[in-house]
Amino acid sequence: MRATVVALCRTADGAYCIIGPEGRRVKDGRRGRGAKSLPHQRLSGTINRMRFARLSLLVASVLVVSALAGGIFGRAAGSQDRAPERYRSFTAAVRLVETGYVEKIDSERVVYGAIAGMLQTLDPHSSFLDPRTYGQMRERQQGRYYGLGITIQVVDGDITAVSLFEGSPAYKKGVRRGDVIARIDGDDTKGWTTDQAARRLRGPKGTTVHVSLRRRGYDQLIELDVPRDEISIPTILPAAMIDAVTGYIRIQDFAEQTGNDLAASLKALQGRGMKRLLLDLRGNPGGPLDQAIRVSNEFLQQGQMIVYTRGRVPNADQDYRATERGRYTDVPMVVLVNRNSASASEIVAGALQDHDRALVVGETTFGKALVQSVYRVSEGAALALTTARYYTPSGRLIQRPWDGTFDEYLLYTARSQTAPSERRSADLTHTDAGRPVYGGGGIEPDRRLEGPIEGFNPGRFARLLYARQAFASFAQKFSAVGDTRIAGQAHGRRFVSKDFAVDEEMLGAFRDHVTSEGLAIDEAGFRQDLSFITSMIRYEIDLNLWTVEDARRRLLTTDPQAQLGLASFDEAERMVLASRARASRASH
Repeated sequence: MRATVVALCRTADGAYCIIGPEGRRVKDGRRGRGAKSLPHQRLSGTINRMRFARLSLLVASVLVVSALAGGIFGRAAGSQDRAPERYRSFTAAVRLVETGYVEKIDSERVVYGAIAGMLQTLDPHSSFLDPRTYGQMRERQQGRYYGLGITIQVVDGDITAVSLFEGSPAYKKGVRRGDVIARIDGDDTKGWTTDQAARRLRGPKGTTVHVSLRRRGYDQLIELDVPRDEISIPTILPAAMIDAVTGYIRIQDFAEQTGNDLAASLKALQGRGMKRLLLDLRGNPGGPLDQAIRVSNEFLQQGQMIVYTRGRVPNADQDYRATERGRYTDVPMVVLVNRNSASASEIVAGALQDHDRALVVGETTFGKALVQSVYRVSEGAALALTTARYYTPSGRLIQRPWDGTFDEYLLYTARSQTAPSERRSADLTHTDAGRPVYGGGGIEPDRRLEGPIEGFNPGRFARLLYARQAFASFAQKFSAVGDTRIAGQAHGRRFVSKDFAVDEEMLGAFRDHVTSEGLAIDEAGFRQDLSFITSMIRYEIDLNLWTVEDARRRLLTTDPQAQLGLASFDEAERMVLASRARASRASH
């Protein structure tokens, strides 16, 4: 099937026309010759040739995208007869807006908005990526860039560091979460956008940028010269030993290096005595399909199905199997998931569950089983289009249905979870061992425990504290004993050692902090969720002052979902033994 390729042209008299298949000008059936899509009027004098060329390229992008959606992905027969009129209507509308709207308009914004509007008629995930968004997506997928290793956001008009990558230049120099980057190379950043700040913070490797930080408890700005370096964006945070035999790996995202990162982490943990593994996929939004396959392959036998896709695009129907024997096929596993585990993370959880390779614990996952193909269009922009659906080895479609406005679908994570009261028999399949599993609505856990926030399911008051970042802002008042990265005098700070405990004095200080932030204390809610509140205070301070591994390891001791996972290893070990016995019988 041949795609319909189109572009925008301009005739000698200044009118628009459309180039159709094989480079021929689209014919006008009424006159039998090259059709002009608009009346014979030249562009307004305010539009110069350069601007027209840019608009032409953008409109051509829209038309190419339309052709892909209706040509490659649809059935070409019948559609092509109607295509010229659709294209003429679109280009006519663009020209009328460009030349006749009451105010001068941004051509890119109009055309980009048109593409986005078209995609919103399809599904919740097909989307248009403008050059900035596309660049950020590629950066996340590639997992590296040159800069300081800070994630920034605008908070109350200030450029604020919201996270740092361990080992990055900013981390080594002593930048902390919550620091306001008040100046960059002497320029005041108040009112800047994140893009403006990012452009100034990034640069060639080896160069230096001067930042002036405003930190709670410090009367003067903290002046730092920070060298730029290559920043690797980690997808695994952290890999740790929970006890003498239990390894823990949290895959927070999938990117081009995730498979390599996992292999290195597993090897390191095995060297430290790992005999069983707690794999944490909670909050993982997904990523490249090939990385989900590589991750699954580490734990499956050669030839076992991992996932298969079905769609309308040529080559969309693919079966993906383990290409080699995994190196950790006999390690008992528990996989943690929650309502924010989606896409590639659901592929991994579904494959391990279907082959009885791991016990899945937590909440029902998000339910996104759509393969997104990203097509670059023009000027660095791209289009993410749904081209197929994926299915688990047992034949489960993980994708949840959506309503006409997508509201019910997109608000899924905000609702409380309960076990399904009824399921469709058509969605029933079975694992290798014959355990019943259901499709059509995410991956359902083998052991269910609601816990959307770090494994906890807090009440209204505690959720409000979390949403208002009360724990993170409170943590900014603490410093680590012996940390000499930032010199100078500070007031109102408390110094703590790594083994600190959240005592009554600290809880009282937190209450005062919450009140100072304008929140009234709900005493009943505070008592009800004391375990969550205590755990979050300790976790945020640990995260601010020490490593992610230290913070996560301590949090796991109180995380209800993680504790349920650890208590489920006996069953996970029985599954491994049963799987080994089935494989032995099959070989004989």
